Order: sequence, then C-alpha cells, then structure tokens
Amino acid sequence: MTTDSLYAVVYELHGGTRRFIIRAERMDDANAWHWAACDAGVGVIPRFGAVKFHMVDKSSAERYGITNVRWSKSSRL
Repeated sequence: MTTDSLYAVVYELHGGTRRFIIRAERMDDANAWHWAACDAGVGVIPRFGAVKFHMVDKSSAERYGITNVRWSKSSRL
C-alpha cells in the first residue's frame, strides 16, 4: 500500500498566480519550491527511482521569477 498523499502547491510566476496538485510521499518547503520550479518549466522532474538529481532551491527559483510558494495537504475528494 502506498503512503503517498496529495498536496496543493500555489506560487507566483512573474506576478501571476499558478497552482497545481501533486502526489508525493512527503512535502516540505524545499520540495514545494522544487516542484513549483518544475511546474514553471525551470526544474528537472526526476526519473522514477533516481537516487541523485539536482533539486531547485529557493534562491535559484527566485532568479527565474518564482515567488511566494505555499503548499498544503489537499483535502479529500
């Protein structure tokens, strides 16, 4: 049985609000910034089971215009 949960991530890209929902094992601020960068087309989505990959951090994401990243556990449908 999987322990993945759904998370809602909201961020701003060049002043416009963007949002998405992602299924993940865990979420924290660092992961939210990375996934926001992936959604914006800046970050690399890791291959399934990849041990090493470069996560986009907050300062790198901000250089591409990503700001105000927020996340919360998505409510049940």
